[in-house]
Amino acid sequence: MTLLLLLAGLLTWIGVTLLLSELRWFARRPLADRLGPYLPGGMGRSSRAGLLSVESFREAVGPLARSLGSQFSRLFGVAEDLDRRLERAHAALDVTEFRVRQIGWALAGLGVGAGLSVVVRSGVALGLVFTLGGMLLAFLVLEQQVTLASDRWKRALHLELPVVAEQIGMLLGAGYSLVAALDRVSRRGHGATARDLRRVLGRIRQGVDEREALREWAELADVDAVERFVAVLALNREATDLGRLIATEARGIRRDVQRELVETLERRGQQVWVPVTVATLVPGVIFIAIPFSRALDGFLS
Repeated sequence: MTLLLLLAGLLTWIGVTLLLSELRWFARRPLADRLGPYLPGGMGRSSRAGLLSVESFREAVGPLARSLGSQFSRLFGVAEDLDRRLERAHAALDVTEFRVRQIGWALAGLGVGAGLSVVVRSGVALGLVFTLGGMLLAFLVLEQQVTLASDRWKRALHLELPVVAEQIGMLLGAGYSLVAALDRVSRRGHGATARDLRRVLGRIRQGVDEREALREWAELADVDAVERFVAVLALNREATDLGRLIATEARGIRRDVQRELVETLERRGQQVWVPVTVATLVPGVIFIAIPFSRALDGFLS
């Protein structure tokens, strides 16, 4: 029991230290290390990273964390790669950083679960449930956060695309080129579509063909409306009435959004009747059961 308590304390200390080292107030870098990258010949990374720091931990277990995290994600039914979800949601972390953070949270959850099993003095089976459950819970919470962020981004694209498509169509009809229209919409907008268009324009400035950059966006977004819209934009060099085609596609996307809204309203309207039906049936069953039971008692007697 004492050994288990020490192990729980060690794991909790390691996990909490790794998590708190991400906070500036807890792990403030020295002034010389912060100014080093800006000096002639300065190193881009501090050479004074401690033995137990996020940098050293990432370098040591980064590849292992990526491999284990990917296998655990597929084990629990997450088929899409993590890098696609992070890139789609414009996350500031890369795959290695996220997996290392997951390992830190999992170790902290393992330590907390082990400590809880010691405090409540549970048996071996319940102790394993606490320790493994805490580790898996911490791991899956972060995984679910990324998945939800990716799904919210896809939903935002689906809802914003009709308005953005109409704006691009009007700009093309006014004489703008495709790249100029995308640039204007991306600079004036602040939503998910505008941020994605800024990434598309960045790829174009790197020398990628505009149609290839748009296809990359459609593949990463994984939204049917975006794929259809990009297919229309790909006709920029072939069609002479692209503005009209884009307007037609925008109306089609808007009808899809309205259809989904109507389906959602109808589904919620049907859900309203569930508690009403239950509240009606339960008293009715009681009122029917009482005289039925009395009549059955009289028949049996």
